[in-house]
Parts: sequence; C-alpha cells; structure tokens
Amino acid sequence: MLRKYLPEVIYNSIARYINYADINEIRLRVNCPLIVCIKNKKYFVGEKGFCDYSHAIICTYEMMQEFVYKLCDNAVYAVNDQLKQGFVTLPKGVRVGICGEVVYNDNEVVTIKNFQSANIRIPHNIKGCSLLALDYMMDKEFLNTLVISPAGAGKTTFIRDVIYQLSNQNYCYNVLVADERNEIASVYNGVAEIPLGNFADIYSNCSKEFAFKHGLRTMKPDIFVTDEIDVDKDIQSIIDATNSGVKVLATIHSDSITQLKAKRGFDFITSNKIFDRYIVLGDQEGPGTLTGIYDAKLQCMYCR
Repeated sequence: MLRKYLPEVIYNSIARYINYADINEIRLRVNCPLIVCIKNKKYFVGEKGFCDYSHAIICTYEMMQEFVYKLCDNAVYAVNDQLKQGFVTLPKGVRVGICGEVVYNDNEVVTIKNFQSANIRIPHNIKGCSLLALDYMMDKEFLNTLVISPAGAGKTTFIRDVIYQLSNQNYCYNVLVADERNEIASVYNGVAEIPLGNFADIYSNCSKEFAFKHGLRTMKPDIFVTDEIDVDKDIQSIIDATNSGVKVLATIHSDSITQLKAKRGFDFITSNKIFDRYIVLGDQEGPGTLTGIYDAKLQCMYCR
C-alpha cells in the first residue's frame, strides 16, 4: 500500500528485506537515516535491509516533500484540515504524523509547509487481544471503560477488537464509533477497510462532540466509542453520553495509573465515577500488553 507514497529506494528496501506485518513505525527525517521500528526497537535501514548507521538510506529534503505531496494526492488543500493538526490518514488506518514549518494567520494555524519529518504508524488488527480484559468490562451489561497506554502501545488496536468481539459474541449492542482520525475502522468510499463487526455505526473525520450530539438522536447507540480523549475538551461529551444511558469506551494517552492521576481534571472523572473500569496497556511484550485492570475506585482487579 505504501508503494504509492514512499520514494522508490525506501519502498524497495523495506518491501524486499523486511516483513511489513512486523513494522510499527517508519521514520523519515530530512538529512537523517531511514529508521524502522519493530516491537519498539529501532533499526537503521539501507538498500539491503537492516544495517548500521553508515550504510543507512538518507532521506533528502526533496524526498520528504515528494512523499508528503503524494500523501495529499498532490493537493495539500484537500487534506489541509488534517495537516493543520499534524497528520494525514491513509487507507487501512495508516496515520502519518508530519512536522514542518507551521504557518499562522491571526494566531490560527493555516497549514504546515517545508516538511521536515514524518512518522508512518502502521496499525495491526489483532483479533482476540481484548478477550481477557473484556470479561472485566462486562457485568450483566457493558461497563464504562477508559483504556490507558502510552503512544504506540495498542490503544486503538484494543478498542477495535473490543467492538469486534462484542459483535462476534452476539451481544447485539449498537456501537457508535467517533473515528476522529479515521484509523479505527478506516472508512474509504463508505466501506470500513478494518471490519468492526455487524453492529458498528461509524462517523469518520469528525469531532467527538459532533458524533455524540448527532448520533444520539439518529443512531440510538448502546455504546459510544472514541479514541484519545482530551480531559479538558471531551469530558462533557462523555458525561452527556453516560447521563443519557449510553455506555462509553474511550482511550487516553498516559504511561500509567499514577501518571493519569496527575492529569489536570482527572480528579473530576474519578470523584464522579464516570468510568467503571480502567484498562492499562503497555509495550513490555510488544504493543497491547495488558498490565492492569482497575475498578471505579482505582483498586486493582488484575495486575501483572
């Protein structure tokens, strides 16, 4: 899939010598060596695969600009709303983070240009990765659940599998997905390229607020699913959902329960018992390693 976007020398070195299914990230930086991340270990890559620094492919400025323009189908304006947020989402849920010169107008971001680096994040659809935790997320009905992990440790993969397993086990919950970055289901031309089962309704490329406000009335969800919440921006939508009798499955970026407790506004979440379960993921044995399950009072129910 990346053949369409990557410079030929980079694509060939990866396609010929590295198993694409093993890759978590591909890092491109101007005037720096090509790096591939596999199970959180970083490797330099040359024209014949893994190598030391001196033989690695160097990404030039021209290669970087060409790569980003191909991501945008040579029409940056068409994906500028994403680009302003520092990423572009490709088919199959591949998200490319992009750094460069940020252009402002009246203190608002207009676009990014003179691209300097890119992080290609490869999603992995791992069937069954949520099964152990799922038993703790059910008590006659689905429980409001917050999934916690650092970046790249499997939050999106986990909630994707929860949605699939609920359908696979015939719970028949209507699940409304706010796929803000289009990487949970990766809907392309109206078709989810990453299947979520038979009971999922998906809003792509929209805010959590929009998905809940409009979806509550029209789609009658039992469960509202969203990725990477911001406590300051998104908590009201979560509260509105739970107050309406809709269960919530969400994720948040944090390294641990301890770090989560220190986040501004999180004490409001715990004191109001908005979530019944907290699932903590790590990367000790690769992305998606289940390290802990906590109840509404943050008492450990399952700890490794």
